[in-house]
Amino acid sequence: MSTIRPLIPLLVTAGILIGGNGLQGTFIALRAANEGFSTSVIGIVGAGYSIGFAIGCIYVTRVLRAIGHIRTFSAMAAIASASAIAMVLVIDPVFWFAMRLVAGICFASLFATVESWLNAAVTNSNRARTLSVYRLVDLGSVTAAQYVIPGFGIGGFEIFAFIAMALSLSLVPISLADRSSPTVPEAIRFDVKKLWNISPLATVGCIVVGLTNAAFRNLGPIYAHDIGLSVTAIASFMSAGIVGGVVLQYPLGIYSDRLDRRLIILVATLGSTLAALYLAFFAGGNEWKNLVGIFVFGAFAMPLYSLCSAHANDHAGEGEHALVSAGMLFFWSCGAIIGPLFASVLLQFFGPQALFLYTAIILFAFMGYTALRISARPGVPTGARRSRFRNLLRTSFFFNKLAAPEKERDTKP
Repeated sequence: MSTIRPLIPLLVTAGILIGGNGLQGTFIALRAANEGFSTSVIGIVGAGYSIGFAIGCIYVTRVLRAIGHIRTFSAMAAIASASAIAMVLVIDPVFWFAMRLVAGICFASLFATVESWLNAAVTNSNRARTLSVYRLVDLGSVTAAQYVIPGFGIGGFEIFAFIAMALSLSLVPISLADRSSPTVPEAIRFDVKKLWNISPLATVGCIVVGLTNAAFRNLGPIYAHDIGLSVTAIASFMSAGIVGGVVLQYPLGIYSDRLDRRLIILVATLGSTLAALYLAFFAGGNEWKNLVGIFVFGAFAMPLYSLCSAHANDHAGEGEHALVSAGMLFFWSCGAIIGPLFASVLLQFFGPQALFLYTAIILFAFMGYTALRISARPGVPTGARRSRFRNLLRTSFFFNKLAAPEKERDTKP
């Protein structure tokens, strides 16, 4: 741990941001339902965050190059804090959509800033330890944050104030402890046609992950509320899906490095499809059945993004890994915009079980496409692969770079 002690302020800041973001996503959905917003309107508000996140991913590098890391972080933290407080002052769907869009831009920029800073600060000797601690920070903070909701309740202003305070306090660790001025990152130019040619399966897969997993993160609280779970049980339901996502990441990743990676993608998609069907048709309103179902769903569904990204990197040429990493995150954002919108309409007209029936249909279609791609061209032999599986967060392109081996980090698009 002594080797990563200088990075602790950045890791604390990241933990505060990840926890605050995870809390806000769950709470906003429940509070919107409590305020009488329809399910479809809640989906639109949720999509606002994804739209903002996509915008932030595109423009954050320009902002970092223009004003530097600490100014970018300070400005975005202040704006995000203000947007959280503003939502309790104006209870209006259009205004909430606008505030969530602003929050999406800010959080994309904040994550990119912290992870770019971390990437500049780590060394080859402490990179693996830093990644391990960062993943623990991610899991612990976002899981613990869910239980702030039953602690304070859905009504009132307390959680809005809590989120605003957390965002403001995230400035403290790096302001007091870090005097470095990291080198500003190089801009990434998107080439959608090139990304598609590198790996159609990975491109479609990341969109599918956005369509399904983002629908769960945005509308999972509404599903749990509508089937009659208590606020505490809703927090446990969301936490179970998040914790489940960690369980099979590395087992699936290890097998994907040894076998045709597309077969593992197919297995993970099958597992998440079956879990979604279980939730749609068999779990009903039983708390424990839903907890087990969402845990299994998370275990198979959450690794899909990392598996698809690894598959794309298998086909990436020299100097294309940065483009692939940024592109996969962009395609996920596109799916995350559409998913909550479409799923929320289904929930409103067909009831809560429609969320996971929608998810199962999307994943089943992706299984068919995966089988088609397996028959269309041979897999990349294990010895010829340019990249190994990496457990990725969908926070910024810079996390992908942080987790990449040295030969990939040094290449430029």
